[in-house]
Order: sequence, then structure tokens, then C-alpha cells
Amino acid sequence: MMVFLMAGAVQRASAVEAVRVAPDALAIDLTSVVEHYRAESDLIQISTAPGPDGIVRRIAVRAREGGTRPDWIVFALTNDTDEQLDRLLVAPHYRLVGSGVIWPDLGASRIAAITASQGIRPEREDAADADIFNVTLDPGSTVTFIAELRTPGLPQLYLWEPEAYKAKVNGLTLYKGIIIGIAGLLALFLTVVFVVKGAVIFPAAAALAWAVLAYACIDFGFFQQLFPIAASTNRIYRAAAEAVLAATLLVFLFAYLNLSRWHVRYSHFTVAWLLFLGALVGLAAFDAPVASGVARISIAAIAGVGFILVVHLASHGYDRAVMLIPTWFLLLVWVTAAGFTINGELTRDIVPFALIGGLVLIVLLIGFTVVQHAFAGGALAQGLVSDTERKALALAGSGDVVFDWDVSADRIFVSEEVESLLLLKRGALEGSIANWLDVIHPFDRDRYRAVLDRVLEQRRGRVALDFRLRAADGQYFWFNLRARPVVGADGEVIRVVGILSDVTDARNTEERLLYDAVHDTLTGLPNRQLFQDRLETMLVFAAQNPIMRPTVVSVDIDGFKEVNDTVGPSVGDSIMLTLSRRLGRLLRPQDTIARLGGDEWGLILLSETAPDRIIAFADMIRRTISTPVSFADREIFLKASVGIALYDAQSSSGQADMQKNAEIAMLHAKQQGGDRIEVFRPGMSAQRTARLVLGGDLRRAVDRGEIRVIFQPVVSLDDRTIAGFDVRLRWDHPRLGRLEPGDFLPIAEEIGIVAELGQYALERTARELAAWQSALEVEPPIFATLTLFSPRLLRHELIADVKRVLSATSVRPQSLKLGFRESMLTDNPEFAAQMLIRLRQLGAGLVLDGFGTGYFSLSQLRYLPFDTIRVDRVFVREPGEGARPGALRSVITLAQDLDMDVIADGVENQANATFLSGMGCRYGQGFAFGEAMTSHDARRFLGATSAAA
Repeated sequence: MMVFLMAGAVQRASAVEAVRVAPDALAIDLTSVVEHYRAESDLIQISTAPGPDGIVRRIAVRAREGGTRPDWIVFALTNDTDEQLDRLLVAPHYRLVGSGVIWPDLGASRIAAITASQGIRPEREDAADADIFNVTLDPGSTVTFIAELRTPGLPQLYLWEPEAYKAKVNGLTLYKGIIIGIAGLLALFLTVVFVVKGAVIFPAAAALAWAVLAYACIDFGFFQQLFPIAASTNRIYRAAAEAVLAATLLVFLFAYLNLSRWHVRYSHFTVAWLLFLGALVGLAAFDAPVASGVARISIAAIAGVGFILVVHLASHGYDRAVMLIPTWFLLLVWVTAAGFTINGELTRDIVPFALIGGLVLIVLLIGFTVVQHAFAGGALAQGLVSDTERKALALAGSGDVVFDWDVSADRIFVSEEVESLLLLKRGALEGSIANWLDVIHPFDRDRYRAVLDRVLEQRRGRVALDFRLRAADGQYFWFNLRARPVVGADGEVIRVVGILSDVTDARNTEERLLYDAVHDTLTGLPNRQLFQDRLETMLVFAAQNPIMRPTVVSVDIDGFKEVNDTVGPSVGDSIMLTLSRRLGRLLRPQDTIARLGGDEWGLILLSETAPDRIIAFADMIRRTISTPVSFADREIFLKASVGIALYDAQSSSGQADMQKNAEIAMLHAKQQGGDRIEVFRPGMSAQRTARLVLGGDLRRAVDRGEIRVIFQPVVSLDDRTIAGFDVRLRWDHPRLGRLEPGDFLPIAEEIGIVAELGQYALERTARELAAWQSALEVEPPIFATLTLFSPRLLRHELIADVKRVLSATSVRPQSLKLGFRESMLTDNPEFAAQMLIRLRQLGAGLVLDGFGTGYFSLSQLRYLPFDTIRVDRVFVREPGEGARPGALRSVITLAQDLDMDVIADGVENQANATFLSGMGCRYGQGFAFGEAMTSHDARRFLGATSAAA
């Protein structure tokens, strides 16, 4: 309301300068001529513009709501014509120009009411996107207008000629309709393409098109015409639309460039950005300007970062990026123009509408790019896919698993057998190729990405990849992927098709073989090879770190061979396992223990460096081994020899020398009687040298005739006649004298001539046996038993050697008997069984030597072609000396049932012989029937026996 000179606190304003309204002026921009006032109360007092008479009046205007302090604008219009002028005062609710980036002006109802100093009161017209008032100017009048504002900002104020404004509105309405129609058709088209093709880039492009359509409808006021939306609510929709536009731009860029395929960091960054933009949509309901400002900054960032990324990928030959360069460059130009506009540097009215049109044009170009990618090489691709499907059906019929990756849609198909194996739901492995990263073993992910990425970049080649997939229960399975790319007409890979095979068993076997290659199969401890490797590494570290002083300890059980022969290999293995666990408990984490041989261990000691502490640790090892091992109802007492090689920082010797020195010290302890500890001293090497010299002598012993074959009589217990001989080797050393097999056979194995000794013994035995049989034509014929004294003799060449010897000497069938100890048959039972069958077919006899002390039971003999059993001497002792007559009787009885002969070893006297004969034992050997003799003595012995008979 208007009052004059009202008392109270009022804000006074000076007179304003009037703006002349010409009759032919279609539009006058009043934005820069209005005067803004911030009221200090609900009343403002101003001085009017001087009229034609020059008089300035004072008027006061009170706000519509008492007690408020609104913002005001004041302007004056002059009509100096002699006709009445009707004009429209237009204040748009929203104007992109000058809206700003930080806390932008998102629009609102601008003018609450207008008061004229004279004449007809301005009347408001209904409009959804602007505050419009009809203003009437009488002829020759000057009217001052005081407008109460709803918001502090007034982006634009125009005075329009009514018909001109109507023409402008009609023109803009047509333009807006065209733009909205194009955007709507484009969004609908891309949605249809998405439904037809299904690749991830199509829903991303369709979502962008729908976001642009929504933004255009809000900016053009289309939604306000359909739905009664308040101007304040429209601000929320505008801010949310800008946030959604930023989000869909980001999604399209991410999907089109297929960044999710391998680069997990890109995926995480994009998801975080999308969640942030999604939060902006919710923030718009509470603080629309803040949400809009952040969204505008995000759009600019996406355009800039996206352009850099597109150019980078295009420079590396990525076809999708090359196709996107023009469109994204246009988007960068659009963002730049929009930035100038919102900062007020581009102010023409056509600019905001042109920007909306440009945005629709960008989406249209994106649609063309997507469609071109979707249908490029379609006919060829369909033909190739059809062929692939036929191959997939054939593979499915053969039991192989089909792997098919549709690169365009970024979707994988695998046969359900894989998901069943992994205990996953059907379809769990289908979808994006990146989804597999969650179930692939972390160690295999980089290789998985690199191989497939290389195929896509090179557009050729084959995929041959092994990787692990995690099952629902956490277990991993190995799979082998063999596939090849399918290239479309545009030269880009459209599919990768192949087969997926479960290779878990093969890989587990391979890993087990690799593990067994460096670990002892019985104890699981490192073997000699791994021990040497670790020692070498420790010595390298020790050379760089003076604090580290590794010590090598060699431990060997005294007389374990006799213990093993007594209790049998199975119990011997149990003893080895028990001792290994005992020794392992003595070590600290930084120490290493390895099993170097049958009853030998090696230790690398890092936890102790002082010599006295090392000796104390070695003594603890010795006492630990001497603790009895319980077996059944008996205790087994063991002793150990321990050798120590201390670290010498001044020495240049490597791991081989330290390990050798520790073994030399251990051997020296054995020579001193065992059960003792020896620290290596340089003088001990001489003994080692003597062993090497002995090995050199042994190489020449056969040629020099120093190795002799000796024969121990085997007697028929029924009539005490010579039934055959047991063959052994003896070395008559020219300097050391007579050496028994136990003294030189280990050296022969060490230097690798044990096969030559075995062949020599076989030939001499066969030749002597043929001579005996030729001289004595008795039934059954004289036989000879030759026990293979090394597992290395049980090899394929043995078949050829036996065949050659038998054909060359013509000995009677099954009279040349080859003996095998049980331990030789248990390492590889299948191979040993086949060897025994072949030897029996050649005409050789077979003796199971030392029966009763190892793994074999009599029931196992039914499946092996042995014709003779040699019972170990432990069963043949005198009563009271540890003999086991009950077990011996069982062995003899069951052997007779299996039609096998029994030779009792260790017959010491005639009482033993009589006892064994009464039990049904057929043959015996031992000192009761004579000591071992040379071939010449054996011939004379046979002659004397024959003459006596």
C-alpha cells in the first residue's frame, strides 16, 4: 500500500532516473537501470522520479507481510507521447546467464508485488516460468515503480511490447518442442537399441539421452506445464537433473571405453564418483545450490579428464577412443561455452537455448557412434557366432566346458558344469569379464588381465591361460582356458570363444612333483638339493651381515642298517619319522633341517653363534636321538654321530665345502666309535681324501682282478648234500688287504660303478654255475643265488643282461636265482612286479631275500613269481638267543602251501640244522656247512662231495 510521510523507522531512497518508453520499442532491458534496496524494516520510503511538472514526491510502501525485511527494486518509466502505452514487465524465474558456479542461482519467483506511484496498478499475469505484470503508462506521465522481491537476486527484468513478447514466446515454444522431440526420440531409439543388442554401452548411452531430455524439459519449463510445480521445487529438480547429467556422462564414458574390463582401480574410482553424484541428488532436496554447484564442477571435470583419457587411448590405437574424439571435443567446447555463460561473459538471450540444443546434438552424435559400433560388421559377426555356436554344441557333447565372451556386450557365458564344480548358483560366472576378478586367485589376476588385454589390442593370437577360481567353500580349482578372438568387419574383436578345462588334478600332481623334488617323501623335510640351496643363500647373507654366522650340523644314526634289518623297513621308516619330528622341535624358526639320506640329517643353525652354545645344541641333538623309541612292546635304543662345520668369515669356501666339512666331521665321529660330537678340523680332510683314493682304486679293481666272486654253500637239510651256493663279492686290496662288501659297495654306489660290479658278478656266477652243472648231472641241478646288492641294479638293462648271460652259458632253467631284498620292491612295486615276471619268463629263479624283516606279508607273495624264500637269520637263532620258532614255523608252512622253497640263513651248528629240518625247511646255509670260498675251492668242494656220495 502507499502512504505519505508515515512516522516510524523507514528506509529513505533518493529519486530515480526515469527510462523513456518509445512506442516502437519492442523490448527494453531494465536489468541495469533498476535500483536495489535492502530494507531495514517492512517499510520503504522513496522519492519518485520528477514528472513533467518537475515535482518530486515522497512515497512509502509497506511490505505485504508485516515484520519482514524484503529486498526492493525501484525504477521509473516515462511516456512522453500523447497515447497510452501498454507493456509487459517480465522477470524470468531462472536464467542460465550469470547464474554462477558456486552456490548458483537456480531460479524462483522474483517479484512478489509491484506498486506504481500513479495511474493503473500493475496486474500479474499467470506464467509458469516468469513473473509477468501488465503495466499501463498514461500519455505524458512518469511513473515510479516499487517492486517487492521474493529473492535477493533478479537475473533479468525486461519491458516487452505485448505482441512482440507473444511472438517471441511462440517462437521459443516451437524451438523447445523441436529440441524436446529430438531428445525424446533419441532416448527412445537408444533404449530400443539397448533392448536389441544388450551391450553395456547401450544402456549407458540411453541413460545419458534420458538425462538430457529431463534436463531440457526442466529448463524449458515443460514439466511445469504438465504438473503444477512451485518455483522453489523446480530448483530442486534442476539441481538433481544436473547431478544426474554428470553421473550419466561418467557412466557412458566408463562403459564405452570399457574401463571396467581390467583396470580395477578405474572401476573403484568411477563407483566412488557415482556414489558421490548420487549423494548430490539427495542433497538437492536440502540445499539445491550446493548440489548444483558441485554437479556443474563435476560435468566440467568429466569433460576435461574424459578428453585427456580419450586422446591417450586413441594414441595407443584403441578404436573406440578414436571414434569418440570428435564427440568428446564437441562436449569440451560445449562445457567451455556453458562456463562463459554461467559466469556472465555470454549474455545474449539465445545462448541458453543454443546450449540446450548443442547438448542434444552431442547426445545425437553419441547415439550415431554407439549405433555404428553396434552394427559394424553385423552380418559377418552373426555368421561367425553361428559357427561358434555349432562348435560349442559339439564341445558340450564331448564334455568340454564352453567359454564365450561377448566383448561388445561385455558378457561371459560358461557351461553350468563350472558353476556346479565351484558350488555357485547358475549364472554366477556370467556377466562382465571383470566380475571374474572376484573369484580368481589374487596371484593370477594380473596375468588374467594381461593375456586377454593383449588379445584385444593385437586382435589376433590365441589364449592359453591357467588360473585358479575360488569355490563357494573357499577352495581353489585350477582351470585351463584355450580360446581365440573373433574379429568383426571393423577389425575389432567382438568375441573370444574357447573351452575351459578343469586341470586341478594335473596341477596338484605337478605341484606335488615339484614339492617332492626338493622334499623328502617320508618326512616332508627339505632334501639335499633344497638344503644346499638354502645354505648357499645363508652364506650370501652372511657375507653381507657380520652378525649372521650359519653353522652346518651333520647327524647320522650309528648302526642303523642293522637296526633296520632287524625291525624291518616299515618300522625303520617310523623311526626316521619320529626322529625327524624330535629334531624339528629343537629348532627355532630361522633354523633349517633337511633329511639328506636314509639315516642322515643336515641342519643350518642360525639361532646360535657362540661355539659353546653350538656344542651344547649338538649335545642336545645327540641326547634327543638316544632317547628310546617305543615300538610295540619293546624299546629301540639309538645313537648318533654329529659333525659340526663352523662358519669362517675369512674362508672363501661355499656351501659345498661347509656341508662336506660337516660330513667329514660326522664320519670322523663314527670312526671314533660313534655316539659323539666332532667339530671339523682341517686334518680331517685327509681321511676324506683316503676315501676318494679308495674309490679310485675300486674303479681299477675289476680290471686288475682284485674283485673276486666267492661262494657259500647252501645245503639240503634232508641229506646234508650241496644243493647250491650263495654268491658274494670280495675285494682283495693290494694294500689294505681283504675288504668285505660292506666296506666297498657303498663307495661303488657313490662313484657310480655298482652296475659294473653287478654285471661282473652275474657273468662270473653264470659261468661257474654252467661248469658245475656240466660236471655234475644231478637232479635237481646245482643252483646259485645272487642277491642284487643295490636298488640301482633293478633297472630295465637287467632284463637284457640276464637274457644275454643265460643264452651264453646255457644254465638250467630257474637254477640261476636272483635275490631281491624287500626294500627294493616297495619303492616302486608296479615296476618291480613287471621286472620279476619278465625275469621269470627268461628262465631265472627268484629269491625273496631277508624275508620277515620288512613290509611284505606272505599273502603278498601270491602275486609275485618268487620260487624261493630266504629266511633272515633272526628267525634261525638258538632258543634263548632271540629266535622266534613260532614265526619261523608259520613262514615255512605257508611257503610250502605256495609251492616255494625255503632257505634258512645263519645255520651255526648241526642242532640248528636238525631243528630246521624237522620243521620242514628244505635248505640251509651258514658256518655249520662251511665258510665262503673261491670258485676254485668250490669246484674241489663239489668234487669231494660228489665222490663221497
